[in-house]
Amino acid sequence: MAAVSSEVSGQTISTPDFPKATALKEILDRYTKDALPGAVISVYSGNDGAWSGAGGFSDIARKQAMNTSMLQYLQSISKSYMAVAILKLYEDGRIRLDDPITKYLSPKHYNLLANATRITIRMLLNHTSGLPEYSNNPAFVSYVMLHPTTVFDIEDALTYLKNEKAIFEPGAKHKYCNTNYLLLSMIADALTGDHATYIDKIIFQKLHLRNTFYRSSPGYLKYDNLVHAYWDVLETSRPADITPLQLANVATLKGDDGIVCTPDDAITFLKGLQEGKLLRPETFEEMKTWVNDDAGKPIYGLGLVYYEAGGLKGFGHSGGGIGAGCMLIYVPEKNTYIFMATNVGTLFGGPLAAKADAMKNEILATLLF
Repeated sequence: MAAVSSEVSGQTISTPDFPKATALKEILDRYTKDALPGAVISVYSGNDGAWSGAGGFSDIARKQAMNTSMLQYLQSISKSYMAVAILKLYEDGRIRLDDPITKYLSPKHYNLLANATRITIRMLLNHTSGLPEYSNNPAFVSYVMLHPTTVFDIEDALTYLKNEKAIFEPGAKHKYCNTNYLLLSMIADALTGDHATYIDKIIFQKLHLRNTFYRSSPGYLKYDNLVHAYWDVLETSRPADITPLQLANVATLKGDDGIVCTPDDAITFLKGLQEGKLLRPETFEEMKTWVNDDAGKPIYGLGLVYYEAGGLKGFGHSGGGIGAGCMLIYVPEKNTYIFMATNVGTLFGGPLAAKADAMKNEILATLLF
């Protein structure tokens, strides 16, 4: 299929004299000069206005500079969109959060899962189901490694869990698990016919996100301005262009991953959620009902990550993939929304993933403290 235009409207019109612009651009330039391939930031502050910037390259081989109108991989930030879809179905009376998942999944699928009759929709949303991670199964990993650029039906991944035991009793604790959001997408498919089309209707169209794309979008992932993806596979700080592998991986995933968008659209999504444009206030509060980690500290709601540092609290989500990494966060006390992304893989760690994390921390410190 030929490349498809994503009809990008252009880069952010930044507020004149945005107070942190120089410092933020310096961070981007420094980390992309001899480390990360490329990086972007988009910020909206209720006090200072908007700013976005980019550094490095979208495509190293062609020396194509990164810019803020390019599409970035949202990776697991996609879970927040999936959660909103489920909560909208809840608002419309089509699903109940404390119903067992067996009410909505077919026996063909729930019979593959340990404790399925005792796992609820809410447990999938906040990762307290106790289900094992499909992507950690050796047979599944072997299949993916042997077919790295094949797009396949991710629902088949559930078959690898047939003889897997639960990692804990349903509701007993929190453990982040992609299996939960794959199942949520399947439940939404059963209720709407196609969860991607439903997300497009209730989120993308509702917020006029013209530069956000998912599985039902025309020419999905065939966009001219989608960034190239890199992986420091040898951990030498010389990342390889693995774009075909990234594309196949993202095209395969559903519910837990799969959305691409511009930095501005990512900000618009979280801002729209915060401002009540997607869910009722009481539903949004439900979304922010945090479960605790093993240390007893709040960590995750219904598709949202809880963040706290330096006395400031925030929520949003982060994402890491084979060829990308990103973070989207809102800090109420500062009335500030922040999106940042890089086109190098952060999923498996290594020197460049560490540098991406260091960049993230510098950006947050610059904007919030």
